[in-house]
Amino acid sequence: MDNNQPIIVKRVTRKDHGHHGGSWKIAFADFAVAMMAFFLVMWLITVATPEQLRSISGYFNDPIGFNEGGSPWAIDLGGSPEVAPQTTLNQTPQETGQQEVSEDTARELADQAERRDMEMLLQELQNQIDSEPVLQRFKDQILIEITQDGLRIQIVDAENRPMFASGSAQLQPYFEEILLSLSDTIAKVKKKISVSGHTDAQPYVGRRGYGNWELSSDRANAARRTLLAAGYPEEQVARVVGYADSALFNRDDPLSPINRRIDIVVLNRHAEEQIMEGADADAPTVAPLELEADAEASAADQPAQTSELPASSAPPQEEPSEPAAPQAPVAEGEQRRLNLFDNAEPLRRLNQ
Repeated sequence: MDNNQPIIVKRVTRKDHGHHGGSWKIAFADFAVAMMAFFLVMWLITVATPEQLRSISGYFNDPIGFNEGGSPWAIDLGGSPEVAPQTTLNQTPQETGQQEVSEDTARELADQAERRDMEMLLQELQNQIDSEPVLQRFKDQILIEITQDGLRIQIVDAENRPMFASGSAQLQPYFEEILLSLSDTIAKVKKKISVSGHTDAQPYVGRRGYGNWELSSDRANAARRTLLAAGYPEEQVARVVGYADSALFNRDDPLSPINRRIDIVVLNRHAEEQIMEGADADAPTVAPLELEADAEASAADQPAQTSELPASSAPPQEEPSEPAAPQAPVAEGEQRRLNLFDNAEPLRRLNQ
């Protein structure tokens, strides 16, 4: 039997059903981007003002020479690619191309920025009260609003949930938790605060010589100490004051628990300036006392002062055993500093 039979190899060709590559995906992505850009342009044209539309039209008509209310640059950073001219100290703002801003305009812009900061702080505090379980339980006792002095946070008493022990300045534990939770958020704004305490109209009869004025002041100071214990900067506390029942929250019901409250005001610039001006006005204007070595020499520079005793009972004046040392002349217009021993000689003679 012959085993040398030919080997036949049969090749089967696959039928091609078309190309399934990924080029269509790229084309579809380009189409989607183009449609998004188209609808974005349509929306911008819809919301643009007539002046903005004219500026856009002028830019596309003449991108290089366009200067009618717009900028010839794709990204306008407010400057110019040209080299700034050399300026001198004698040139006015008009000569150097700078726009002078008045003081009133600058203060108005600062007030607007400050109010935005207060509104952001208010929103952040409200979000914190809604999210934190510690504060959420007492959200009805925390009142936040923006006033003419700044952002005011009022923590009020409830019917069966007072902030302090009855008739004392000892904080309840939950009130401490409220202050500890709020202190970090308040400290984010670098503003000074004012802490004030209020009571209802019920007279305090706990002990003699101690009333609602003292009680409200002690409670405000206790709230301040708690804030400082929570890490609030001490230099940002501008004022701690007690109002007793002179500023009732509910005037129709002077005995209402809501009248017993602690106010924390994040002061704006105007309120802070008023407090500082009041502190400067209350400061003493007398120069500091100084000690001098020779009291008699200082007294000799002052005119003799008469005693309130009758002339007949006044002892005769003694001649000084040694001439007084000459005093250094005082320059014209210069105020002489007070000496602790000024006018001490007549008093010494009266006591002899």
